[in-house]
Amino acid sequence: MPDQSRLGAFEKRHNAFQTSHLYLCIGMTKPLMIGIAGGSGSGKSTVARNVAELLTTSSVVFIDMDAYYKNFAQLTFEERRKLNWDHPDAFDYDLLCQHLDALSRRQPIEKPEYDFVTHLRRPERTHVAPADVVVIDGILLFVDERIRDLCDVKVFVDADADIRLIRRIERDTHARGRPLDDVIEQYLSTVQPMHLQFVEPSKRYADVIVPRGGHNTIAIEMIVAKIQRRLARGPLDAGERRTPSAQRPTPPART
Repeated sequence: MPDQSRLGAFEKRHNAFQTSHLYLCIGMTKPLMIGIAGGSGSGKSTVARNVAELLTTSSVVFIDMDAYYKNFAQLTFEERRKLNWDHPDAFDYDLLCQHLDALSRRQPIEKPEYDFVTHLRRPERTHVAPADVVVIDGILLFVDERIRDLCDVKVFVDADADIRLIRRIERDTHARGRPLDDVIEQYLSTVQPMHLQFVEPSKRYADVIVPRGGHNTIAIEMIVAKIQRRLARGPLDAGERRTPSAQRPTPPART
């Protein structure tokens, strides 16, 4: 009797080879994955939009990490309001990783949509087709090692705390209909503490740091130039790939 475990391993390798061969035959390469992180109100989305507008020769899709908040439908509205939405545990990293992995293999996904008024996922989903460049933005994007290793280029958007607070107040009161007192209370109780504990330390994983938020034209043009050079070179060879996060020194704890 043949060893079933060996047969299974051989079949896996054979299927992987066939998939890689098919990609090469039809000219498909792994898309470039661009991760953009930074504090709430730092200008991440502005950087992402500006980068996309300048990448005129390539197809680009956006994935917003905010869409991957966990769905706490079993809780009441008041209970959901009191959750710490700025902690990594609030995000469905498993689903986000599955979707990014699918896009990296040029497979479409059905991205969830999140309602910031009710703090629930909407019933509808958004179809996202594969593209040459995938841009992902989120405050806690670089906290998860799997996400870091999926990103070919990691960008951290930096902005002063007072600027970020003003932008957050404007966004939450106007676009999300939240009372000013609630916005300030959330900022002091969870947003700022979680920023210091998780977001700021993740800056050290970035390849590029963009100071002064999303309107730093020179920094954005430099990022686009780097992306265009990478796209022109084609897929990375094994020797060129970045050292996995698991093999890098662990950042020291904050004091």
